[in-house]
Amino acid sequence: MVSLTINGLQYAVDAEPETPLLFVLRDTLGLTGTKYGCGIAQCGACTVHLDGQATRSCQVPLESVGTQAVTTIEAIEQDAIGRKVVEAWVALQVPQCGYCQSGQVMAAAALLKQTPRPTDGDIADAMTNLCRCGTYNAIAAAVRQAAA
Repeated sequence: MVSLTINGLQYAVDAEPETPLLFVLRDTLGLTGTKYGCGIAQCGACTVHLDGQATRSCQVPLESVGTQAVTTIEAIEQDAIGRKVVEAWVALQVPQCGYCQSGQVMAAAALLKQTPRPTDGDIADAMTNLCRCGTYNAIAAAVRQAAA
């Protein structure tokens, strides 16, 4: 059994230590807002926060989480910055298909926690998640709006 703190709650998880955090979240705990995209930490659909840092959960073995607090899209609006990001996403109607957007929101919230007033360069550097629909301009606009 592995003890995890996810979205402020304690969980005891019975899974192999090398199981990716993504699969524990989705398959074991039913937190399906975090998406499987590529499985090789390139696309960012699986982005969660580990102690506030945007992390691609498909490549994080359960055993490496340790005492780090895990935050998923299900709880991002409990945080003032996360709530502002979601409000900007909704106001600007960022998603098209929406599949990557939970990871995008998680990346944006982590950026704004680290850099409350990001430049366009900061946004470009931090928002490296892939979007097949090409909503990058809308994503950047939403990050700017959330920072305002």
